[in-house]
Amino acid sequence: MTADPLRIHRLSERQRFDRAALHDVLDAALVAHVALVRDDGTPVVLPMLAGRDGDRLLLHGSTGGGLLRAAAAGAPVAVGVTVVDGLVYARSMFESSANYRSAVVFGRCRPVTGEAKLEALRVLAEHLMPGRWDEVRDTTPKELAATVVLELPLDEASVKVRTGPPSEEEGEPAEDDWWGVVPLATVPGVPVPAPGVRPGTPLPASVAGRLTDAGLLEDVDGAGDDQRARRERDQ
Repeated sequence: MTADPLRIHRLSERQRFDRAALHDVLDAALVAHVALVRDDGTPVVLPMLAGRDGDRLLLHGSTGGGLLRAAAAGAPVAVGVTVVDGLVYARSMFESSANYRSAVVFGRCRPVTGEAKLEALRVLAEHLMPGRWDEVRDTTPKELAATVVLELPLDEASVKVRTGPPSEEEGEPAEDDWWGVVPLATVPGVPVPAPGVRPGTPLPASVAGRLTDAGLLEDVDGAGDDQRARRERDQ
């Protein structure tokens, strides 16, 4: 009998079955690892930027990419997404761990074409760089032709989540022992202007908005120009 690929057997109490848990993982991540087996039997896994749109996961890349071509042709894929929320410092390395949210999606991708392709790219852009799509020039027909967009239905997915403190251990801790959780998060840093940007050019709304959401806008005001000046001085 073939094992159910969606069923978690190790620490099965951490499996989540609600749709909201799956959406939470996918919406919190920027990168997905896409795996498949090529026709010659070679397994391949590649990281790529991804984003959820309803009940599908959107992937995109160059039409020259072999993995995406195979996926577009119908090869079965497995897509893994993980968000690490903290490092769990236990009283032993054996019990030390991480707090995480993870999902694996199985299935076959479908190419997104026509007008739906451009809309899918907009959705991806909004997930990765909210607001940026409306600030830049339109995508050209040549750029569209060089890009493949795939959709993977979220019909078959498995979600596993760990939260909370370290597991309890037998025995009394030493008087000065510390154990607990060190939270981790992906946060924006100080924007660095490209070499051709004039000093003093204000940040676009998309960048300023991301910094505002993280409570960092006042802290980085003007810091990007300072970084660029130091970089040019050191060259």
